[in-house]
Amino acid sequence: MDWSKYTIVPRPLEIDGKNGQFTVNSNTRIIIEKGNKALRPVADYLSNRFKQVSGFDLRISEEKPEAPENNTILLTSDGMNDDLGPEGYKLVCNPVSVELRGKPAGVFYAVQTLFQLLPPEIYSPEKSADQIDWRIPAVSIVDKPRFQWRGMHLDVGRHLFPVEFIKRYLDYLAMHKFNVFHWHLTDDQGWRIEIKKYPRLTTVGAWRDSTLVGHSGQEPQKFDGIRYGGFYTQEEIRDIVQYASERFITVVPEIEMPGHSVAALTAYPNLSCTGGPFKVRQVWGIAEDIYCAGNEQVFQFLEDVLSEVLTLFPSKYIHIGGDEAPKDRWEQCAKCQKRIADEHLADEHALQSYFIRRIESFLNSRGRQIIGWDEILEGGLAPNAAVMSWRGTEGGIAAAREKHFVVMSPTNYCYFDYYQSDPDLEPLAIGGFLPLEKVYEFEPVPDSLTADESGYILGAQGNVWTEYMKTPEDVEYMAIPRMCALAEVVWSAEKNRNLDDFLRRMAMHYNRLDATDADYYWPALSGFASKNVFIDQTEVEIKNQRIGSKVHYTLDGSEPLQTSPLYTGPLHFNETTSLAVREFMPDGKASRIYNAMFIKKEPMEPLAAPENSSGIQYQFYPLNEPVQSTKALADLDSFSTGKSSVIAFPEIELPEYFGLKFSGYIKVPATGIYTFYTESNDGSCLYIGQELVVDNDGSHGAVERSGQTALKKGLYPILVTYLQEGGAKMLKVSVKGPGLDKIEIPEEMYY
Repeated sequence: MDWSKYTIVPRPLEIDGKNGQFTVNSNTRIIIEKGNKALRPVADYLSNRFKQVSGFDLRISEEKPEAPENNTILLTSDGMNDDLGPEGYKLVCNPVSVELRGKPAGVFYAVQTLFQLLPPEIYSPEKSADQIDWRIPAVSIVDKPRFQWRGMHLDVGRHLFPVEFIKRYLDYLAMHKFNVFHWHLTDDQGWRIEIKKYPRLTTVGAWRDSTLVGHSGQEPQKFDGIRYGGFYTQEEIRDIVQYASERFITVVPEIEMPGHSVAALTAYPNLSCTGGPFKVRQVWGIAEDIYCAGNEQVFQFLEDVLSEVLTLFPSKYIHIGGDEAPKDRWEQCAKCQKRIADEHLADEHALQSYFIRRIESFLNSRGRQIIGWDEILEGGLAPNAAVMSWRGTEGGIAAAREKHFVVMSPTNYCYFDYYQSDPDLEPLAIGGFLPLEKVYEFEPVPDSLTADESGYILGAQGNVWTEYMKTPEDVEYMAIPRMCALAEVVWSAEKNRNLDDFLRRMAMHYNRLDATDADYYWPALSGFASKNVFIDQTEVEIKNQRIGSKVHYTLDGSEPLQTSPLYTGPLHFNETTSLAVREFMPDGKASRIYNAMFIKKEPMEPLAAPENSSGIQYQFYPLNEPVQSTKALADLDSFSTGKSSVIAFPEIELPEYFGLKFSGYIKVPATGIYTFYTESNDGSCLYIGQELVVDNDGSHGAVERSGQTALKKGLYPILVTYLQEGGAKMLKVSVKGPGLDKIEIPEEMYY
């Protein structure tokens, strides 16, 4: 079978290729099963797409679904069994006709598959060239989703995006058979939903005076001084919800509580523990000021807000946040402490549980259910709550074992604000590292769950937090194609998932994305880093994944164009050289520019000192408050010292904030170029002798950075510094060199 004809993403359950093809032309008719009015919007959707891209005005008629007529596309629920469920479908294409069978949602997904059997131009925003043959290869497909919750999230609190883009985003979700749009509408940096009873939420809470420039971990912090904000009117929200509904997408709104609420508190400071005043936050991160859990006005306010939310969103679930709510203010608040005493609560965590339970009770009384981030487990889970597990899968496992429904969304697989390749070659991001291949590896159902417990895993979701995404183009670049990989995780049968096959199909899928004018992330060019060291000469072999693309480069600092030298084979440098590389498709669409330095360097001389005992020494620096750079440790006295076999956290009680220095010697086995890596959360630096080789400093999530140096065989001083600014902590130090694959530096290399 010629599988190149079938490049559908996500991969169908069963696909059986046939001979021949069906061609859509101006005389093709769309037939709806007689009396099945629910299929009419799907037929209109299909007809409108063809009219837009081809000019064909395909006539729609209702008839009995008997023997297919010549040159017709039949939409029907007839002949379906319950095995495929409400979202499954059958698609049969032969040279005479096309049949799409399923419930309305299933037929809609069959249409999405049909589009991917057509030329990529079916996705064009305007009429395509007249000479295109709208051919569909003959095929029989049986398909259904693996999970019922197939979600993508978008944060509009940090940066706001126009209605037109929200609809475009929904189109990408539909294209990939997602059925949930999680809309994060409120946060510390902006309130984005019109609430008529509380107009100050949008006249005040929707606007901040300025926005942070650069990463939040950089000191000193800088701001742009530009007032920023806006919101969605209730009319706009209804329009978006309807647009999503036509694509069988449920919009789940998120109204954050009790934390991430500074924008609301700025508008109504009486809802806080202190009374304010407040300003809508201009920086990212976690704020100590949250809703006062001892104040009855807070619950009345939230019930009023949610009452209006419920009129706009028909979704079963309402997301109430529940994450990152510091208890500092509650600990000092007389009202909150009285609430703890009156309700016989154990502590402030139990007070948050009380808060969430009250909101749940209200929403349950209106026929809705809550879902929240996994912090809502702390202090006791509300009786009917569903959990969105983001801090790994542990929260989801705990909730499933308590027979609560779960959506898996762990940061290390589902946070699309993380870097996609070498951070030095990428636009500024929050941190972390999540390439396309790792997203594809995600398995939403943990092995540790029993079969019964696994039934509580509703599905999974990709999250797009927009602290560092200012424009629609930024969102597309960060979300696509990682959403394509996640789409296959949540739709396709586990037995059908294969990374090599997925990447093969993506080679064509990029052409479809091109037709939509998406500003997606291209598969990264590989074969070099941002800084590369060599001794005498070096060979650079550039590798690309796009089929049909060509790579052009420059060596003079100028921007590579299609008229620049064409890369045809390895480049050779014997002097320090600056390289700029760019990938082009035949139609002129270009990747971003990759800039790399190749630095000629004499190898460092080793120490003549004899080897000492194995292992490495550490110095431990407890901190009373966070600092922004490991360089600050130079001015501090260490609290304790010790010895470790490798670079790892010492087995002592570690405070929220601390620093570490690891010092000793490293023995390299041969002369050559060595690449060192530190992966850390937060900052880390690695020095060989006096040379800073890896600079991974600052406040950030888990990020790996690397650096190269030239070394002769022998022993060298090594210093690794680390800084923990609260939250998750990690530190891993690796090396790659002559005859040495990338590994964590083993015990036998340290002295």
